[in-house]
Amino acid sequence: MLVSYGTANGCLTEFPQADKPVIPPGTVWIDLVEPSHTEETAVEETLGIDIPTREELAEIEASSRLYAEDGAAFMTANLIRRGENDRPESSPVTFIIKDNTLVTIRYHHPQAFPVYVRRAMKPQTTSMSGWGVLISLLEAVVDRAADHLERVGTIVDDTSRQIFNSDRHSHSRRIRKKAPNLQELLEKIGEEGDFNSKMRESLVSIGRLAAFMSAVIEPMKQTREMKDHRARIKILQRDIISLTDHASFLSGKIAFLLDAVLGMISIEQNGIIKIFSVAAVVFLPPTLVASIYGMNFDVMPELKWALGYPFALGLMVLSAILPYLYFKRKGWL
Repeated sequence: MLVSYGTANGCLTEFPQADKPVIPPGTVWIDLVEPSHTEETAVEETLGIDIPTREELAEIEASSRLYAEDGAAFMTANLIRRGENDRPESSPVTFIIKDNTLVTIRYHHPQAFPVYVRRAMKPQTTSMSGWGVLISLLEAVVDRAADHLERVGTIVDDTSRQIFNSDRHSHSRRIRKKAPNLQELLEKIGEEGDFNSKMRESLVSIGRLAAFMSAVIEPMKQTREMKDHRARIKILQRDIISLTDHASFLSGKIAFLLDAVLGMISIEQNGIIKIFSVAAVVFLPPTLVASIYGMNFDVMPELKWALGYPFALGLMVLSAILPYLYFKRKGWL
């Protein structure tokens, strides 16, 4: 799908879509979403550039993601979104600047794009040229990344409270809170850890893109608009650095919580094994007594007693109670 945007009265306006892909005069932003070959050809012929293929977008090398060619700057970064079932989806998005016209190529739908479009439809104080739209779009992406990290931090804090709930044993047994489901917590921590790592990877790629933008703009004419662009790019870079640091902090906290949950699971398993061990020791003496009196020897005086059977039962009960009381006194139960 090819969507073209122009500007009017300081606002972003969307051009009506035609039956055939056409780039209207005055276009400042061309948004290619899962473009067809015909749409790619229309953009290439209009701007005189070579649109990279989907396979080329996925290249990791900086030389394949950040380069200048045919008077245009090609920049690719990984953008992340929460897809179905809240799963993280990361996909490369390419930004191309040619003759102050922005072209974006993407094969998924980051939430920052529609958010920016709705906001840009209202009067803006920033430049609405191709460079201005690119910087504003990246600012929206970074703002969205901050929202995602804030949500990850909230989930991590909530999970931490569930794991280290100090009030769980402070009440009476009748009103004791239900213990958390450690398996669910482990899955939640794993999901947020995966999302956070992908977000950090995305921020690093956006940071590289912003540094390349700064290098491309630096030799351009020192107009007031370009000075404003440089200032905004520097602010964008500082925001990216701070968010990357925050993502690293969350990564460490998630690793700590993961170890804590695994420790809790080990404690629960040890508690279960301890119960079985104590039960085995408690029932061992009664079993021994029953085994002794179950032997078929001719000379066993107790077999002749009228109270032999109650005596054996009492001995078995006593041999079970004594180990139980001993374990209770030691605090093992």
